[in-house]
Amino acid sequence: MTEIAMLPQTGAMEALTVGQVAETYGVTVRTLHHYDEVGLLHPSERTHAGYRLYTGEDLQRLGTIVVYRRLGFALEEIGELLDADGAEVVDHLRRQRDLVRDRLAQMTSLVDAIEHALEAEMSDQPATTEDLKELFGDGYSEEYRAEAEARWGETDKWQQSHQRTKGMTKAQWAEVKAETEALESDIGAAVRAGEPVDGDSAAALAERHRASIERFYDCDHEFQVCLAQMYLADPRFTQHYEDIAPGAAQWLHDAIVANAERQS
Repeated sequence: MTEIAMLPQTGAMEALTVGQVAETYGVTVRTLHHYDEVGLLHPSERTHAGYRLYTGEDLQRLGTIVVYRRLGFALEEIGELLDADGAEVVDHLRRQRDLVRDRLAQMTSLVDAIEHALEAEMSDQPATTEDLKELFGDGYSEEYRAEAEARWGETDKWQQSHQRTKGMTKAQWAEVKAETEALESDIGAAVRAGEPVDGDSAAALAERHRASIERFYDCDHEFQVCLAQMYLADPRFTQHYEDIAPGAAQWLHDAIVANAERQS
């Protein structure tokens, strides 16, 4: 109830005119006149010229009125409260507190409904650059994207990738990330377990790798072999797979080549 705290204590300052009260405390002159007319707040003093003056006690009463109005009391109820004894005031305030709590619960439910509607609406929106940075962290680089576009931007596969990803939402990109992490984790486990590159487990991982590429553009086994060669030729790709497990870059290359030969 900050309105009461900000008002001067009785006798702490000289009486104020209607205009001064309105300017100082943010209550309109019309409102003050109305309070006077309905008997809610009468200025206690007047100037020699007959202008109304509000004393410190009047301003304390005004502060209480403002608080009650913000709590939703009608003017008639406020008048009763101001004239009631302590027990009646407590009873009134308890009832009003319960009403305010009910309204707060309703507003909280409304906010939750709006949040769900907003989340549903936003989930259908294409992911932004900030979304991708948040999801992939250091794995997302505008510099690498610019380099890739400069190298392959005129190719059909780049255009195909652009068409397939331009409308992807943040949730869809999160799914890509989860699938990629699962695949790379399984590749690392296969390398550490010494799985042969021409075995069934390696072939299954090679096919999962190809499927992960085909999410973006068509990738037959021949083209997948070209990608595998790049994993050894480009130190950045090599290091990425070496961080998963030592020897993983070579192992994945060999598994892809072996699977392509098996498919042919």
